[in-house]
Amino acid sequence: MTTPTRARAARRTACAAALLLAVTALPTSTAAATDAASHVEGQLPSGATYMMDVPAAWNGTVLLFSHGYTPAGAPNPAQNGPDAATKALLLDRGYALIGSSYATTGWAVTDAVPDQLATLSVFTDRFGEARRTIAWGRSYGGLVTTAIAERDADRIDGSLSLCGLVHGGVANWNNTLDPVFALKALLAPDADIPLTGLPDQAAATSAANALTAEVDSAQSTAAGRARIALAAALHNIPVWNQPTQERPAADDWDAQQANQYQAVKGLLQIAAFHRRQEAEVRAGGNMSWNTGVDYARLLGRSSVRKEVTELYRKAGLSLRADLATLNRAPRISADPGAVDWMSRTSSFTGKLTKPQLSVHTIGDALVPVQTESALKRAVTAAGSSSLLRQGYVDNAGHCTFSPAEQLAALHTLEDRLTTGKWRGTDADSLNSRAAAADPTTPARYVPYRPTPYLRPYDLAHHSDGQ
Repeated sequence: MTTPTRARAARRTACAAALLLAVTALPTSTAAATDAASHVEGQLPSGATYMMDVPAAWNGTVLLFSHGYTPAGAPNPAQNGPDAATKALLLDRGYALIGSSYATTGWAVTDAVPDQLATLSVFTDRFGEARRTIAWGRSYGGLVTTAIAERDADRIDGSLSLCGLVHGGVANWNNTLDPVFALKALLAPDADIPLTGLPDQAAATSAANALTAEVDSAQSTAAGRARIALAAALHNIPVWNQPTQERPAADDWDAQQANQYQAVKGLLQIAAFHRRQEAEVRAGGNMSWNTGVDYARLLGRSSVRKEVTELYRKAGLSLRADLATLNRAPRISADPGAVDWMSRTSSFTGKLTKPQLSVHTIGDALVPVQTESALKRAVTAAGSSSLLRQGYVDNAGHCTFSPAEQLAALHTLEDRLTTGKWRGTDADSLNSRAAAADPTTPARYVPYRPTPYLRPYDLAHHSDGQ
């Protein structure tokens, strides 16, 4: 063990060398001590930047945060926490927070995972080995976190996914294709609107705007609204999906559809064309398909099928006929090489070797809560179900967790790592943890069981995603 005198000498030497931080050399699994809170920013050999915040009274746990999707061309700063309020609470409790920018933007999993692990190595070199390392992330960062949990579990002790794309890349792009396919087939069958194979972002903008215009026009008629609801159902878009929306009554079909209409437009403007185009470039082609898909069967499994049937009845429109139209429409085939790339880089085996807690809001339109069903399917098939637990927050929107809810999830995972057993993963216990962690923000965990993910695809099944 390094003596206090030698530690002080080491710190004086570090300061004299103009290092940003003082580091004490400690044995494996022993946290380094610092005289004051430290904030470090730097750059990795990949070009990614990193950020580290270490409190003076570091508790020995480092949280490796993976941020969400950054659009191509957007600012790409390093991030080491989900939001300022949650970061402040964590630092106050002694956690070290680290994270990188990833070297590239977009569907950057092949950069994100090595950049995150490299950031962890830089942290260890500077501060010493952490007593405990937890990987966590939100949204696309949940996919990055789960990739680390499956492929680099030796670097971490456990993982926490928040509102994550835990269904994996192939499933994501298949399920993103279905609603736009339905909108085009039912609202604009003769329009020249490409759904895949977009050559550049300008073409993505043109296609997104063209189909959005068709949706806006359709929203003015009862038949159009019913068809928009059908498209929404194929993506499991919830009827309450933004905190600013009124939560509609269980039988207020019109209010439910009005909420979905806004989410459908968001899907068109965000993921269905612009993000798809960037991902297709990385994959080397179109990585999704709907050949062989029975849309009547998909609707039958959707979380909002009742709303669709009621709106069709109200409009005097034949749902059977529209489903037949969808099933007759010319289908889209995938590029096998692109599917292989997306499968290898961005899909999951379900084989966990360290505990993972995955948490989702129930009103998420961008990454529907049913992704948790896909994760559970893969983990169960791989024989790892004892290592996975899932929690659900009764709120609308994507990643709209309170600081209290996020700390409750973290503390629940930590309890599992300490005791070797899952305890307190029920909604009441999670809410009690949340209230204790931060009584100033909401605690809204609820008992919940999501319906099936409509187009699952994982490496634990020999499945074509239907």
